[in-house]
Amino acid sequence: MTQTTILTREPVVNRNRAITANRLVAHGPNIGAVVETLNSLADIWPTHHTVFVCLGRLVPTPELMNWQAPPNAMVEIPAQALAHPQAQALLPQLRDAGISMCLSWFAPGTALPPDIDWRFVLMDRRRHATPAGSPGITLAWGLPNVNAFQESVQAGFDGASGWFFLYGNPAAKELSPAHAQIVRLLNLVRNNADIKEIEAVLRQDVAVSYKLLRYINSAGFGLSCEIQSFRHAVSILGYTNLNKWLSLLLVSASRDPGAPAMMQTSIARGRFMEQIGASFFDKSELDNLFITGAFSLLNALLGTSMQSVLEEMHLPSAITDALLLEQGPYAPFLKLARLCESFDATELQKQAAELQLAPEQINRAIVGALGFADSLQS
Repeated sequence: MTQTTILTREPVVNRNRAITANRLVAHGPNIGAVVETLNSLADIWPTHHTVFVCLGRLVPTPELMNWQAPPNAMVEIPAQALAHPQAQALLPQLRDAGISMCLSWFAPGTALPPDIDWRFVLMDRRRHATPAGSPGITLAWGLPNVNAFQESVQAGFDGASGWFFLYGNPAAKELSPAHAQIVRLLNLVRNNADIKEIEAVLRQDVAVSYKLLRYINSAGFGLSCEIQSFRHAVSILGYTNLNKWLSLLLVSASRDPGAPAMMQTSIARGRFMEQIGASFFDKSELDNLFITGAFSLLNALLGTSMQSVLEEMHLPSAITDALLLEQGPYAPFLKLARLCESFDATELQKQAAELQLAPEQINRAIVGALGFADSLQS
């Protein structure tokens, strides 16, 4: 049966802006359709963090128990649904099955059912200034930017859910020496420079060498043997794959407090574009799709303008056109990746239809990309 549910996502961060969970929002016609979609993702379910499952506008019903919920899954129960008989029937079943619950859209004065442990509570910060009366770890939602997050923490919230960290960051400045060094490496690899020349640059920064080898040996790359040195990496992987992993290194080089969340977002975008693009582009272009998504937040990650950082690199025009002009063959796929980050799936569904992509293709790419991005942060 063709799936009718489509997912979007957002990260959950703690007071230090470190990712502590991922939130999947299921936009489906009914609980049965959502259950079908969730069960179809069991083989690629992300396991690094807790996963909140939001049922969108649907009332949670006992039919949700047909989902084989992974151990790290947490079901969101909207405060508005607490009085609904179907939701009331579901709550003890979730509790008895050991499935954690998050109370979403909580408001002070909400009548709470007895004997239910709310591990997390989600509150709309636009409506509630403080987490007064919250029965659990309280997350702010609806934050417009980084300053609003800092104000929420000061008001007593324990963290937040959403994309606030993409907005209100410091003004652009010059590329730092550490970032410039990685850009230099990228250019050498792209131009197929001699291995000795590349090794000489790597020796100037032991931390970069270590991190590069850690990424290459991570679970996400799936190699059957451990890479011991850069020379070994070239012999096993070739320059094309190393270009991809040096690109990852550049994305992860920022020391900004919000960098882990931005890094996860960038890498998830890249992996999503790579997976979705596999049926549209030749295999030789998939790394470029990955790099387009991964570099889509370089300006925020590196504290510089997109124009200036791309001027330092010699990237194919398809990448730069997508990043600077939102044009070219990769642009529709970057747009699709960004739309997966919206709480409302309307525009995502339109863009998917334009590209003739089925919801199950989108869902598997979203969840697979999330697991991949999280595997690099372990």
